[in-house]
Amino acid sequence: MPPTLKSAVTFSETTNLDASHLLRLFHQAPWAKNRTVDDATEMLRHSDVVLCAWDGDRLVGFGRVITDFVYRATIWDVIVDRAYQKQGIGTELVQRILNHPQLKKVELFWLCTRRPGFYEKLGFSSKEQTGMVWSRSKQARTE
Repeated sequence: MPPTLKSAVTFSETTNLDASHLLRLFHQAPWAKNRTVDDATEMLRHSDVVLCAWDGDRLVGFGRVITDFVYRATIWDVIVDRAYQKQGIGTELVQRILNHPQLKKVELFWLCTRRPGFYEKLGFSSKEQTGMVWSRSKQARTE
């Protein structure tokens, strides 16, 4: 049984999120700690679905999707404020993505993560490893 959400936490969908709210969350995660307001603003502008969890006016959870709305969608940047983890907020964000009305036709959802256990509990599988990655920063180091 998932943990109970704090009663004050509400969820919203937006593409007009102030990136400074998001940076506070990003700076808590090793994979996002070097992100800037300008880059986050640009990233938000090009994301198809953006979901947020709020405690009043404090952003406590975030997740986004890039998709063609039919065949594939990629889930990115699911993050929950450290003080709000283990309360079901991340699970709720992912469930809202998977059940989002605009994403109902999507056949496959992809994601990249260093913590697969959380997503496996939500029905994701790592059995079909077909992905590859190219890193601009690693290429620059070898040239």
